[in-house]
Amino acid sequence: MEIPEMNNSLERLEVLVGQWNLEAIWPEGGPEEVAGTCTFEWELGGRYLVQRTELTIPEAPDTVAVIGPDSRDDARATFVQHYFDSRGVTRIYAMELGDTGLTLERKTPDFSPLDFWQRYVGQLSEGSSQIRGAWEASTDEGRTWDHDFELNFTRMT
Repeated sequence: MEIPEMNNSLERLEVLVGQWNLEAIWPEGGPEEVAGTCTFEWELGGRYLVQRTELTIPEAPDTVAVIGPDSRDDARATFVQHYFDSRGVTRIYAMELGDTGLTLERKTPDFSPLDFWQRYVGQLSEGSSQIRGAWEASTDEGRTWDHDFELNFTRMT
């Protein structure tokens, strides 16, 4: 069996590799500020990036996600994230990673019901030591988006 060549777009994910502190901040009435950790590491010979998160409260599930290219076309350079969490939720997010931003978006049905669209929009700091962003939800197919909670990453290593 011939093994396909590596997708060069994976090199762009290298900026995420390492350990990060997490800070989740909910709007008033939600849980208090929540801390946690996140690790991004290469698996299967560098063909996939695995993300693991652990948070300090039960309302926020621990997660594992596998990230890879969404096509063999290097020029397209977008990704797909297969998400799994400690509640038993499984989802698929479209992912884009540019020089200054990270976006995850879910707007098509997958393994979980699609009662609302969901997206994370984060900005990478200069030097890529922080990602500051927020999760949002839309119940009208993306015409309007409501703030869910902030989720910020600060690099440890």
